[in-house]
Amino acid sequence: MNKLKVLLISIIFSINFITSSVSQSIPSSFADLAERLMPSVVNISTTQTVVTKSNPFPGFEFPPGSPFGDMFKEFGTPQERQSSALGSGFIIEEKGIIVTNNHVIDGAEDIVVQVNGEKKFNAKVIGADPLSDIAVLQLDTKEKFIPVKFGDSDKARIGDWVIAIGNPFGLGGTVTSGIISARNRSIGLSRYEDYIQTDASINSGNSGGPLFDMNGDVIGINTAILGRSGNVGIGFSIPSNSAKIVIDQLIEFGETKRGWLGVRIQDVTKEIAEIENLDEPRGALVASVASGSPSEKAGVKAGDIILEFNGERIQEMKELPIIVARTEVGKKVKVKIWRSKKEITKTITLGRLETSEDFKVAEKNTPLKEQKIESLKITVRELSKEDIKNRNLPNQTSGLVITQIDSNSPLSDSIEVNSIILEAQKKKIKNSKDLDKAVKKVLESNQKTILLVIYNSQNQRRYIGVKLN
Repeated sequence: MNKLKVLLISIIFSINFITSSVSQSIPSSFADLAERLMPSVVNISTTQTVVTKSNPFPGFEFPPGSPFGDMFKEFGTPQERQSSALGSGFIIEEKGIIVTNNHVIDGAEDIVVQVNGEKKFNAKVIGADPLSDIAVLQLDTKEKFIPVKFGDSDKARIGDWVIAIGNPFGLGGTVTSGIISARNRSIGLSRYEDYIQTDASINSGNSGGPLFDMNGDVIGINTAILGRSGNVGIGFSIPSNSAKIVIDQLIEFGETKRGWLGVRIQDVTKEIAEIENLDEPRGALVASVASGSPSEKAGVKAGDIILEFNGERIQEMKELPIIVARTEVGKKVKVKIWRSKKEITKTITLGRLETSEDFKVAEKNTPLKEQKIESLKITVRELSKEDIKNRNLPNQTSGLVITQIDSNSPLSDSIEVNSIILEAQKKKIKNSKDLDKAVKKVLESNQKTILLVIYNSQNQRRYIGVKLN
């Protein structure tokens, strides 16, 4: 009987403890936190001159999209008008250094910052980075301000409470709350995307404002919303750990200094992982290597799969550019690579992205000849001098241009017309006989999956794993 009482007391205590923990995790009010943080959040307004041409025939309008409308506007008189924009930002140093989005101040001739809904100050740009959409401003004053500090965005968890403070629709000092809805979001806005998704209301004018955790630390910079009609409960913030690296560089140098490998990469598909005997689809597949790049000097080759960079495991392709970019220029790093069905390690000295050169191109002569590859149900022809010139391809390029793909072709879902087949099963393709031979060899094997290297119609080098019929 005594044991039963002890058990019941233990259960009741546990329930009370859990209830108490839950109640403590749900804020009863954000008032104290908002009051403390609002003096550090600013409203930003910008102006710029926009030149347009007036209609030379007042009172006569052409239908929207009419070519005549555009033609006659060329004869119009240039007219200047002032365009304005609104955004948000936050103070990170007491001497008046402000962080915001690059798109808030991009092209601005005048920048005015209002602090705590009161005083207004002119501001100048210390540095701006379009790739990450971050800008740093300096207020033109000797006054002291209340800064906020950055938190560790890597510790932020899905479900954590957050608040956003900003200037939506010009309504300064607006506080909204929500939770972190997701991490590591990519939405196609910039080169380096690792957004925090939140359901805290973010609208036009919130751009550049801070996303705070419950300690009052900045864990994100509010940057984008889903859709054009305003808040739908899905907003995106640049994580503070990514932003801080860029901000520190902009303050110190006035520009960014990102690490550069000199490779073009793509996802490792299930088919490619199977062909390469990789345990699972992971890492970043090297599609091509830039001439004279750090990777070429270190012996990295097209077809390598980068599994680990500087001690960090690469699970998805998109992770690699972010990790490389935030690594110090000139640093020697260990890179684990999967090549020829085994793991090797290369030491690479990183270059600087901002001073790197694009791939060099030239011309090459090859004859024209169109042939049907029955095993793949496609029609191809060899590259010509004109192809290489028109498509701006490297001079060493050889391969086959796909001119037709039958509806029942195994390539119909993965490759488009005008793609160029460069390799099959890691062997260069110079003519249709080379391709036909490679396909027949795969069909005779148990694998039934062929690995192709192509240039797609946008001249991007890609690896394609295709199951043959």
